[in-house]
Amino acid sequence: MRNIQLIKYLSFFVSIAAVFILSYHFLISPPKNFPINSIIPIEDGSFLYDISKNLKDEGIIRSEFALQFFAVLFGGDRHIVAGDYFFDSPISVWNVAYRISLGRHHQQALKVTIPEGTGVKRMADLLSETLINFDKVDFLAKAKPQEGYLFPDTYFFYLTTTDDEVLKALRGNFDVHVEPLKPEIEKSGHTLSEIIIMASLVEEESGGPDDKAQISGILWKRIEKGIRLQVDAWPETYDKAGLPEAPISNPGLEAIKASIHPAETAYLFYLHDKNGKIHYAKTFEEHKLNIVKYL
Repeated sequence: MRNIQLIKYLSFFVSIAAVFILSYHFLISPPKNFPINSIIPIEDGSFLYDISKNLKDEGIIRSEFALQFFAVLFGGDRHIVAGDYFFDSPISVWNVAYRISLGRHHQQALKVTIPEGTGVKRMADLLSETLINFDKVDFLAKAKPQEGYLFPDTYFFYLTTTDDEVLKALRGNFDVHVEPLKPEIEKSGHTLSEIIIMASLVEEESGGPDDKAQISGILWKRIEKGIRLQVDAWPETYDKAGLPEAPISNPGLEAIKASIHPAETAYLFYLHDKNGKIHYAKTFEEHKLNIVKYL
């Protein structure tokens, strides 16, 4: 009698274990074809039913019902957080539900450094190599009119950051840095546009941080005297006097400040030797001697 009772208990526990194992395998465990390193978007306002169907179609979960059950358990069907979710390894359906209910996107921010003096074409190349949703053509069309006003800096973007979001970040960062300088720009007697154009020339012509203010002083002085700028960074300055019509690149903060506060100088000419050292001259004759001596 005891043996029969023991067998019944064992059969019961074996049945429970079998149900648990089968349930875990067919409902909870990640699919065998789980797409590692995939990004799944969840649109704002999406219904849980549609989300669960999409996650199953993408191979993230086995059971739509299980996803819906755990999602409601964790936060309710109206508490799903929209966004792009990064799945770097297979996870169970309850873990998926937990993440989308709390907005755990698991996207690592990518560090992107845009050097001072970078033009929009180089920016587009750099960013399109890193961001999967970056539309290079669209970015160039929108960024070209803003050349000079897209601040070079180190940024942290998500892999799925779009070109519009990048553009907004670059222009917003420019505004943050330049807004405090506007009273100084007004006192300089130049417009913001003139300062940024000059800063783009200074950035390209400079051999380092120490010569920016001096170069700025020389270039502004040449403009005042009606002398052509003749900077190698922009050939049209050899053909006509004055500033270019638009910035030639995106200058950094130091070049902008140097353009607002140029150094007082007696020089009208400069050049950099093969080692990057700058040499100044007051007259064209002195400048020609520097060319022979250093170049």
